[in-house]
Amino acid sequence: MSAIIVCPLASIAELAVRHKASHLVSLIAEKQDFHRPGLIRADRHLTLKMNDIAFAGTGDLLAPAEEHVERLIEFVRQWDRSAPIVIHCWMGVSRSPAAAVIASLAVDPNEDDMALAARLRAVAPHATPNARLIEFGDRLLGRDNRLIKAIKGIGRGSDTDGRASFVLPLRSMGQEDKITATRS
Repeated sequence: MSAIIVCPLASIAELAVRHKASHLVSLIAEKQDFHRPGLIRADRHLTLKMNDIAFAGTGDLLAPAEEHVERLIEFVRQWDRSAPIVIHCWMGVSRSPAAAVIASLAVDPNEDDMALAARLRAVAPHATPNARLIEFGDRLLGRDNRLIKAIKGIGRGSDTDGRASFVLPLRSMGQEDKITATRS
């Protein structure tokens, strides 16, 4: 069974190696610079440049846009799931958990939104998925507000020091939410 590894920027190399990841998604501000871990090929790395804000029109900050979520969905649907994917942002609290939930639904559209949100909360008590990304994901994936409702239902995550990483296992094909979520 494959999984989605979610982490802050500082942990991408360590976790990519530990979990033998094949793909990487970076949700990072325009001028933040970092090095892609060597085991991730350039064609298996998607960078989405955005700030962690929930609405557009905030000065020079770049809000998450529908185009970002479209690119994320297209990228993860090409992932063969033979090895984990790492999704990261600066702190691993808002953008990357939102992207992980969207990615999970993109590759498994039969996943129950409430069960997925509960699994996210179980493995990531600190996660507060970016509402703007969730709204775009809900619409683009045809969730009819179920994803928005599910994420609102788990509420704001607990405080964190920005070093929290987690593993969000993918539901096995045909399995009915019997996955036990694990922390990395």
